[in-house]
Amino acid sequence: MGQLIETLPVKKIAIIGGGSWGTALALILSRSRRPHSLSLWVHDAELASLIHETRENAVYLPGFKLPAEVAVTSDIAAALTGAEIVVGVIPSAHARNIYTAMRPHLQPGTAIVSATKGIDHTSLLRMSELIEKIFADRPSLRVAVLSGPSFALEAARGDPTAVAIASEDSSLATEIQGEFAGASFRLYTNDDVTGVELGGAVKNIIAIAAGVCAGLGLGANTIAALVTRGLAEMTRLAVALGGRPETMAGLAGIGDLVLTCTGGLSRNHAVGVELGKGRTIQEILSTTRMVAEGVDSTSATRELARGAAVEMPITEQMFSVLYERRSPKEAIRELMERRLKSE
Repeated sequence: MGQLIETLPVKKIAIIGGGSWGTALALILSRSRRPHSLSLWVHDAELASLIHETRENAVYLPGFKLPAEVAVTSDIAAALTGAEIVVGVIPSAHARNIYTAMRPHLQPGTAIVSATKGIDHTSLLRMSELIEKIFADRPSLRVAVLSGPSFALEAARGDPTAVAIASEDSSLATEIQGEFAGASFRLYTNDDVTGVELGGAVKNIIAIAAGVCAGLGLGANTIAALVTRGLAEMTRLAVALGGRPETMAGLAGIGDLVLTCTGGLSRNHAVGVELGKGRTIQEILSTTRMVAEGVDSTSATRELARGAAVEMPITEQMFSVLYERRSPKEAIRELMERRLKSE
């Protein structure tokens, strides 16, 4: 008798968001160990048509060809029809509107995986909380969060990458881990959704500050001190809001923080560098289509911290630079002149 070959069910995964990370995830999932039917939703209809024709996202992730089996569309209903797993790769500023638009098209039992590293600016809700609120009448809906040190370009070209997949439903985290894993993409499960999400959001603020230091011409001593104290800020806020300190010692904490504060592909770091050189945030953002989540997260995180009575001096100073036109040099000096204390 011939050898029996196990056939795995083919799940449809819809990726909502055609930026660099959404496009990279389409490539990653096309190479995963399990077979999938993949769709990529792109908000801009003209860009969606161009990607469909050329199989390349020349705007956000040039140089990588999407396999023909990845369906690219600007029709959100078409992207979501039949999807068992939906990956939200949406700027936090647009998440509320896009998840609301998704409501009529999701089937019961759908799993939503949020890959957005930000906070809803209006409600101060984390992305998983926002999703649960929007779909409060859908008890069968399942939510997980994907975060960790992952530059889109490096993951797309197959560099070994490890991230965290967090959910309060351990079976869902394990399911996503198995569906997404590939030869160069490894996922570690976690049930600390609060810690994983806050790590992903707050590290962007610290990365802007690290970029400011670089733009001012400051050296490795300064960056090392900033990253270390930034981790302390992230941990204080996460623990105050129900997260665990050990999460901040993992991929979604120190791992993502180090990457974003030191890596040349970090958009938030790049924004900070330009601020340090004397450009205004308005000038910087007007010259790029890329989203630097840390800019918007700074205001929301500051409000969260104040509401929880958590001291976050780096976040406070970045708020002053971004929203109150404070000189970056004055902000760094203020951090150094704070009252002396024990570590």
